[in-house]
Amino acid sequence: MHMVDTVSWHKMRGAQMIVAMKAVSLGFDVDRGIVRSIPSPVEFMGYVYFVGTVIFGPWISFSSYLEAVNGRKLTFSWFWRVCRSLILCVFCLLVSTCISPYLFPYFIPIYGDRLLRKWLRAYENTSSFHFSNYFVGFLSEVTTVLSGAGFTEEKDHVRWDLSVSHPLNVEVPRSMVDVVTSWNLPMSRWLHTYVFKNALKLGTFHAIIVTYAASALLHGLSFHLAAVLLSLGFITYVEHVLRKKLAEIFSACILSKKCSPSCSHRNKKGVLVYLLNTLFGVMALFQLTYLGSLFDTDSEDTTEEEGYGMAHTMNKWSELSWAGHWLTFGCWVFYRLIG
Repeated sequence: MHMVDTVSWHKMRGAQMIVAMKAVSLGFDVDRGIVRSIPSPVEFMGYVYFVGTVIFGPWISFSSYLEAVNGRKLTFSWFWRVCRSLILCVFCLLVSTCISPYLFPYFIPIYGDRLLRKWLRAYENTSSFHFSNYFVGFLSEVTTVLSGAGFTEEKDHVRWDLSVSHPLNVEVPRSMVDVVTSWNLPMSRWLHTYVFKNALKLGTFHAIIVTYAASALLHGLSFHLAAVLLSLGFITYVEHVLRKKLAEIFSACILSKKCSPSCSHRNKKGVLVYLLNTLFGVMALFQLTYLGSLFDTDSEDTTEEEGYGMAHTMNKWSELSWAGHWLTFGCWVFYRLIG
């Protein structure tokens, strides 16, 4: 980070993150025997700088890279996947730049007092940031599938089914756990496989914090991103244990992740189940708005290019009275009281 200026680093850190993820995953896979032999320098460089993922991502495993190099017959489903992702990519770019920043009151005529306007503005910033992430995600699907990766094969049937994010699970969340997994599916898979599972021996809470700390490190140690990610660690943990405890008390399907049809809960549907799941969904949306308020679309270009500092982060959250952190603390206290 000290070898380049701040602006240049923020422009290239995404590509650096993908390179680091590939190198780490390859090391683990070789150690675990998933990759049977150490790749040659040419294979390693080809994997790390694979044309389909080197700029926009996403992370793919070494095995997936080898399958892409071997090549598969291009079909209409391949062409349709590229077109679909490209259309969604352009749509998300349009929403991020032309709709979200002007959501209230131009597109949705909602007005209010000063406090409400702050939260409406925070939601606009959050929405714009979300759709900019989806834009990059769908663009990475395009480049990856165009390069011949991003497929699964079952009995000689090739399915081009690469999916980087699930926007609907983020914009209409069931839980914050669903949000963080749906935000970037390949990265979530990488963190779970190579960080969380290895840190689980420390305990669930410590494993979660280590996982989010690793994510912050991969994102380039930007203060505002580290603050958001570590806050997410506490939020998701508290939500997980609280919903787990309530699910035990009411024997209801209200866990952070949707229960399977064969779960042991007695109350799978009903008013209480829908009410609690809706309540936690609203809380997740509230937390997303609070955390996303940092990504201010009104900031100067130089501020965005250099990254938001500690002063910006503290100022934005203090404007919202640290509501998200207080809500998390309140949920933790409630969990301890009923535990």
